[in-house]
Amino acid sequence: MNPQEISIESFDYPLPDGRIARHPLAERDRCRLLVRNADGTLSTHVFNEVAELLPQNAMLVCNNTRVINARLRFRKESGALIEIFCLEPVRPVDYAVSFASEESVEWQCFVGNSKRWKEGLLRGMIEIDGHAVTLTAERVEKIDNASVVRLSWTGGFSFAQVIAAAGELPIPPYLNRATEESDTVDYQTVFSRIDGSVAAPTAGLHFTPALLEEVDRRGIVRRELTLHVGAGTFQPVKADNIGQHVMHSEFISVGRGLIEELARGARPVVAVGTTSVRTLESIYHLGCRAYQGLDIDELPQWYPYDPSHPRLSVAEALGALLGRIGDRLISSTRVIIAPGYDYRMVNGIITNFHQPRSTLLLLVSAFVGADNWRPLYDFALADPAYRFLSYGDACLLLR
Repeated sequence: MNPQEISIESFDYPLPDGRIARHPLAERDRCRLLVRNADGTLSTHVFNEVAELLPQNAMLVCNNTRVINARLRFRKESGALIEIFCLEPVRPVDYAVSFASEESVEWQCFVGNSKRWKEGLLRGMIEIDGHAVTLTAERVEKIDNASVVRLSWTGGFSFAQVIAAAGELPIPPYLNRATEESDTVDYQTVFSRIDGSVAAPTAGLHFTPALLEEVDRRGIVRRELTLHVGAGTFQPVKADNIGQHVMHSEFISVGRGLIEELARGARPVVAVGTTSVRTLESIYHLGCRAYQGLDIDELPQWYPYDPSHPRLSVAEALGALLGRIGDRLISSTRVIIAPGYDYRMVNGIITNFHQPRSTLLLLVSAFVGADNWRPLYDFALADPAYRFLSYGDACLLLR
């Protein structure tokens, strides 16, 4: 199957508004879990049973990214409200260096009500640790449908402190509500610790410290990687065919030790969320690019399907990658995983139910089989107790 010829219409389904979860359950590990076994059988469980449902001796891989308060609002002297949605750092480009900066940074941003702010500085006052801080914003340049905005502030505080004090946590647009105080906790995973995402890796939201302890007790090893989720994760596929859709780029960071462990292939790998899936599968293809002598700064969208792809074993690919990196792989990925894709790294996926006509639904379909995603979703839709999207229920997909 050529994924570029796939019609997105084949990945549509009716999702009633009432089935979208607006808030999570009070106990995050008490949501429903729909299990699809390797033989295709389906069964309903409670998420806190997931540890006993995982393959023996498995490796559970989680995304440790943390959602930042990416939405900044400024009021012009005219009264116009300007919203700046921070997407990713430009200068300095490194996330850690940007968050540590103490005077100014430049980020790629979406600007709301941009027609009312064509030039000049926006100014706002915030408070950090009892100190008054002046925050200013200036549009520097235009990039596609976004802008580079220079943010500057007084007081010598880090940008991490500034955005935490000045910004608002962004929640998915399909929730159709304002951010609430509860979201500052509910919309972060218990293993989130690396600032950078503008959306949560929501499959991880169901885990609690007690459930992670149960995972450990059963001899399942837990590993972490980082993919900073961009706003593009909510971008619907508007083109008729997948080949016309341009995937967004997302930053990934993976420690050398985890890559070495994956190269040994001693354990079945279960990825928590589509972000972990994209990162793990990207590692393999970046290794193939390393073997070919190509750059590994970014994985192009269609590289996995390229006829020139060397189709190495996992050990060969990761070995080549290890020869090109130091203690950590820092890269970005645009990979699109759709029916026709050959999974190389992942043996199981924990994921939520995704929007119709989305690239995330394509990823799930590629894993369970192009003809098998719909029975999975029909099963959940037929039961009114199942809740969908970011704050909804989960699936465990096994091969």
